[in-house]
Amino acid sequence: MSIPRLKTYLSIFATVLVLGQAVPAMAVELPDFTELVEQASPAVVNISTTQKLPERRVMDQQMPDLEGLPPMLREFFERGMPQPRSPGGGRQREAQSLGSGFIISPDGYILTNNHVIADADEILVRLADRSELKAKLIGTDPRSDVALLKIEGKDLPVLKLGKSQNLKAGQWVVAIGSPFGFDHTVTQGIVSAIGRSLPNENYVPFIQTDVPINPGNSGGPLFNLDGEVVGINSQIYTRSGGFMGVSFAIPIDVAMDVSNQLKTEGKVSRGWLGVVIQEVNKDLAESFGLEKPAGALVAQIQEDGPAAKGGLQVGDVILSMNGQPIVMSADLPHLVGALKAGSKANLEVIREGKRTNVELTVGAIPEEGKELDSLAKSGVERSSNRLGVAVAELTPEQKRTLELQGGVVIKEVQEGPAAMIGLQPGDIITHLNNQAIGSAKEFTDIAKALPKNRSVSMRVLRQGRASFITFKLAE
Repeated sequence: MSIPRLKTYLSIFATVLVLGQAVPAMAVELPDFTELVEQASPAVVNISTTQKLPERRVMDQQMPDLEGLPPMLREFFERGMPQPRSPGGGRQREAQSLGSGFIISPDGYILTNNHVIADADEILVRLADRSELKAKLIGTDPRSDVALLKIEGKDLPVLKLGKSQNLKAGQWVVAIGSPFGFDHTVTQGIVSAIGRSLPNENYVPFIQTDVPINPGNSGGPLFNLDGEVVGINSQIYTRSGGFMGVSFAIPIDVAMDVSNQLKTEGKVSRGWLGVVIQEVNKDLAESFGLEKPAGALVAQIQEDGPAAKGGLQVGDVILSMNGQPIVMSADLPHLVGALKAGSKANLEVIREGKRTNVELTVGAIPEEGKELDSLAKSGVERSSNRLGVAVAELTPEQKRTLELQGGVVIKEVQEGPAAMIGLQPGDIITHLNNQAIGSAKEFTDIAKALPKNRSVSMRVLRQGRASFITFKLAE
């Protein structure tokens, strides 16, 4: 063997030795969860529910095809299925579900997810010693997906509660729950992000983790390395139906606020402004004269709502509330929802390029399902312009119905900028380049004077919902 080749082999061998010595050193740095799990597991419970089904629903239900599943999984799913009623009568079939929860007080109060116990006729809690107790439902809050239960007991094991507001991305976290009915299963990961806003979940700043979560984990605790509960495992993002590395937990600070209100008031009160907001992207920031994309842009205001009464205006960009910055638009609902009705909110806003403060009184959020009133659209007279749209005046009756002071309705979209940005016949334009539109002529005049190669904003109402869009004119 030549000397150069021998040196190469020796170099590789030395590298392997170095790496071989480095691996144990790295392994020492990884956390050991055994003590945490031993101390916390007794206070983590399995929750099963029973729902009685009407006979018609029983007969119409389609039974899933379990052929091809491993015997253990097939037996598990079959055990959870309601059994058919015998021809001679017998008990009504029942639907069952499984989830997790955890004890927060020695006298038996338990936190879990609302979706774990929704529509249940009976709730059973199985403790770590395998004993089963019937639970009483104290209250639920579908908006945060939190439910509070109560079992009879004293000196029960409880979990330490931490502060989810202290969490940072990259921290280790541990989940204990009952995925697929396997009690006290432990999984671990890190915090991927905090303050996540999910579609239709405006009042919870979710904790995102990569902790493996599966059906049955819902309602179980998420721990930090100090053994403190920092969240309630709630849902996952998946395209396959199984875990894909993205899990979401309800911050324990939010959950405990909900729990305390359910315990004392029987319901949850949240603050409400009565606005529709949207994200401020780079183009919108430029059109509104902002140094950087940030804040919540007010696209629509509920008539006679707290925002309207307090003087907030369409086109305002909310930068902070009570001194807390609004970086993403999703930050605002979290902060407002944490306030009680009647509280004061001081908003710092950008209005027509200038900073100003708006102080208003927060209202109570309406019942679920009640949103901003829908808006109708129609028009008559036409006006053409350089944007490639034909617009019409709004009649006094239309303005009254739509609750608008001005604006124009699009009757036709031709080739040009309007078509490129997705405008449609029936859309109502109320603002262009940060100027309110009072008539079709005003719209045409403003359109003629639009700057070139600079982001321009336009406020559009479509199907009762308002939003700001941006575009640039090259010519």
